[in-house]
Amino acid sequence: MKHAIRISCSRSNLKTVRDFVAGVLQEHQLSDILQNQIILAVDEIVANLIIHSNQEDESKHLDIRVAVEDQEFRFEAEDDGESFSPSEYRDPDLQEHIRAGKKGGVGIALVNRIMDQVEFTTIGTRNFCRLSKRIG
Repeated sequence: MKHAIRISCSRSNLKTVRDFVAGVLQEHQLSDILQNQIILAVDEIVANLIIHSNQEDESKHLDIRVAVEDQEFRFEAEDDGESFSPSEYRDPDLQEHIRAGKKGGVGIALVNRIMDQVEFTTIGTRNFCRLSKRIG
C-alpha cells in the first residue's frame, strides 16, 4: 500500500492515525461526510486493536497501511495481539443500548455499516484487519 505508519498501542496515538488517514483522503476531494465516516471507521478499528487486542501495551505496535486506488479507499492494520473472531460477533441491540444508556459496544456495528468490506484474518501469529470503501 502507498502510505504506512507504525504506532505503539497507546490511545494517545489515535489522533496520529486520524490525522494520517485524513491526510491521505484530502488528496481525493471527498465530501466531508464521506471523509469523516471513513476516519470514524478507522478510528474505531484502531481503538479496538489498541484496547482489546493489545491491552494498551505500549511495547506492542500496529502497522497501518492506507491506499486509494481505482476509486477505492483501502486500510490494513497488522498486529500480533489477540485475534478477533467475526464469526462470534453479534450486532448489539441498538434500541436496548439507547434505552439502558449504555456507552460503548457498538464500534464494529458502526464500522460494518460505514465500510463496504470488513475482514479479519490471522496468519501465524499476525492478525490483519482490512477495510475498504468505494469513494467514486
